[in-house]
Amino acid sequence: MKRVFLSAATSVVAMAILAGCGGGVDTVDASGVPRLPARAADAINGAPRVVPPRGPRSVFTPFRTTGDDGTQVVRTTWHGRKSGFTGDIWAWVPPQYQQPRYAKSGFPVLIALPGAYGYPFNYWAGAPFALEERIAEWSREGKTLPFIVVMPVLNPERKYYDGSDIPGQPKMGTWLTEDVPDFARANFRTYGSRDGWAFMGSSSGGFAALKAVLKQPRTFKAAIVNGPDTAPDSPMWRGYPAEMRANDPRHLARVLVARREPEVYLAFELGSREAAVPDVKRFIRDYTGGSIHSTLFEIPDGVHSAHTYIQRMPESLHWISEQMQGPVPSA
Repeated sequence: MKRVFLSAATSVVAMAILAGCGGGVDTVDASGVPRLPARAADAINGAPRVVPPRGPRSVFTPFRTTGDDGTQVVRTTWHGRKSGFTGDIWAWVPPQYQQPRYAKSGFPVLIALPGAYGYPFNYWAGAPFALEERIAEWSREGKTLPFIVVMPVLNPERKYYDGSDIPGQPKMGTWLTEDVPDFARANFRTYGSRDGWAFMGSSSGGFAALKAVLKQPRTFKAAIVNGPDTAPDSPMWRGYPAEMRANDPRHLARVLVARREPEVYLAFELGSREAAVPDVKRFIRDYTGGSIHSTLFEIPDGVHSAHTYIQRMPESLHWISEQMQGPVPSA
């Protein structure tokens, strides 16, 4: 069941951000998160293949400044050639991206999806959660990788598309898993292997993140999955049971294991007071294991809210960082 994900107060803050104003920031304690091993997981076959920006370059508009390190969240509109959908994307590169010693390196990409409609605004771009400032801090401390964060719109026209290509509807599955990565490759130095690609999402965005990694494990290696639905439930699936099943994470998990697809890594975050607790734990018990690695961060007294999930984001990002490829400094 899809839920309204932002509180009324947070919605007001989000609108204030769009108008150029700031807002309060959640307190997050990352003091207990250790440093990553001296070398993060490399691509399987030797040196990772860096993919330089291949264009067409986007025209970006500054959205907000993210600290005193010169970084900014920027916004653009991208036409998805494969989906046919045109939508807004917010993006941020970490401070390391501009440092001379990483000038020839690729960077891992985190596609961050919001909860609820995620349209017309992706709230991970905003100041209340300060996701970008936190990644800058944690990566500087060596606790997570310095991810490029790409934040597309999720559910246009304020309808739930389950991050999928529902027949007769905009191809939002293709938008998220093909067009949005094409945007990142057009504009930034990335990696050619799945070691450099991950999703993160909450609620409806958590479902889309979970499904994307299970459906395309040769493209994406990991996901942070916050308070997700674990089965498709858009009313627009009516009349399309086969297509709906093909986008069901439970079915996809079984197919991935049966076909011996590449291993994937799922970090679940879940507030202890969420109604979805039994369902998510059941999914982890019944559909992960073997080549589907998972860990669960349960937040005491947490509710179905990004204000809950941000509390364990340092642990989740650390866990998936251990599985992925970080930037490689010049010799």
